[in-house]
Amino acid sequence: MSNTSKQATVTKLNGPAPLPGGLLDLASLGYIEEEYILSGEANSYALTSERTADGKWSAKPDRFAPYVTRFTVRRPIDPARFSGTVAVEWNNVSGGVDMSPDWTLLHRHHIRRGDIHIGVTAQKVGVDGGGLVEGLHLKKISPERYGTLSHPGDAWSFDIYSQVGAILRDPAKSPFGAMSPQRLIAIGESQSAIHLITYINAIDSIARVFDGFFVHGRGTAGASLEGMFRISGGGDVATLINQAKPERIREDSRVPVLVLQSETDVVTLGGGRPHQLDGPRLRLWEISGAAHADTYLVAAGSFDDGRLSPERFAELLKPTTQLPFGVTNSPINAGPQQHYVGQAAFEALDRWVRGGAAPAVAGRLGLSSDRSGCELDGNGNALGGVRTPWVDAPTTVLSGMGQGGGVFGFLFGTTKPIDTAKMANLYPGGKKDYIARFTASLDNAIAKGFLLSADRDEIIAVASAAFPA
Repeated sequence: MSNTSKQATVTKLNGPAPLPGGLLDLASLGYIEEEYILSGEANSYALTSERTADGKWSAKPDRFAPYVTRFTVRRPIDPARFSGTVAVEWNNVSGGVDMSPDWTLLHRHHIRRGDIHIGVTAQKVGVDGGGLVEGLHLKKISPERYGTLSHPGDAWSFDIYSQVGAILRDPAKSPFGAMSPQRLIAIGESQSAIHLITYINAIDSIARVFDGFFVHGRGTAGASLEGMFRISGGGDVATLINQAKPERIREDSRVPVLVLQSETDVVTLGGGRPHQLDGPRLRLWEISGAAHADTYLVAAGSFDDGRLSPERFAELLKPTTQLPFGVTNSPINAGPQQHYVGQAAFEALDRWVRGGAAPAVAGRLGLSSDRSGCELDGNGNALGGVRTPWVDAPTTVLSGMGQGGGVFGFLFGTTKPIDTAKMANLYPGGKKDYIARFTASLDNAIAKGFLLSADRDEIIAVASAAFPA
């Protein structure tokens, strides 16, 4: 545990946060969102050994600095519903906004399980701005509410994150009241995943706060202990991330780790370059046909409370070129498999953390000889990886590559319809044949542990509503 965590103090903020967790009516789902200020002193860290490609790094506390940051809590209103699991998300700040994309990805499953979700403002960009792009950082959104926040810099973000975890375990300071956490699972996507790599490799053995790690959408390497990407030179964001020296997650990790990757993460962001192997405490799932971000993240997830009609859900998942930050060159990836596989991945990791069976071993994506893309089947979808009905019983070609437009357009992949003649060959009996083939693939993925039986009926209903594309 961090040696400064006992000095941290927690204060509840009154009223709703200006950036709520999506557009969901949480109260109608039996949940509440709260916001807290955390203040104290944090350590930065310095390496005491070489930063090797195998991730087996050693570090020590370096410099103290005071800080004041915030975290959000999304929890069951009724303590009896609490599952005992707390997902602690390292908030993502790539767009200049302090956001919790894995809450969007996983909230349906958290709510039906009764988990608590914590969103941690770990990085300075979320408080003061100055990231890859200038966005709505907290002090810009509400200077009155967040004016007291003070972040010394990302070198201290690792210990700030640890201290939030330590507070959650402290009955005297925890915001959960009668709900006593049994498991803390660290989660984070994209830039946050890059920081979690470094946390696992260098910090976890010192802090010993979390019981498992959900690393989602990692790039080639971890962040430096100063909190920045280990990149140099000019160029676009993808090139800067991909050109880094490949770094694996250490094979002797203290607690279970599950890495969830899209095609974009493996190829464009270089997440496949470290050649990470499964191990006694590590599983890697690469999802065929998935992009780093998709229509579930930018549209459907904000409205998905588990009560949408199949027709409305299918409408929200339709491919689009309109994104919050601009327009893409072509329709973005509209496959919902990352959402559904992500829920199965978190369930499998939670079971593993509890002492149950390890998650299933997944095949890797089939990559071209120069590793610049995926090997494709006869329909144009990627071979290998975690198989789902959206690529094995397709109506569209789904890819994590080939997109452009704006600073982050490359992250959103593409959707291309399969032409009418090919659809007739694939499904000569029309919708009846399609649903039969789709269901067979779905049941196979459920049997292997890559999708959840709890989602089966919804998946079939939405696929039926969306047919033919």
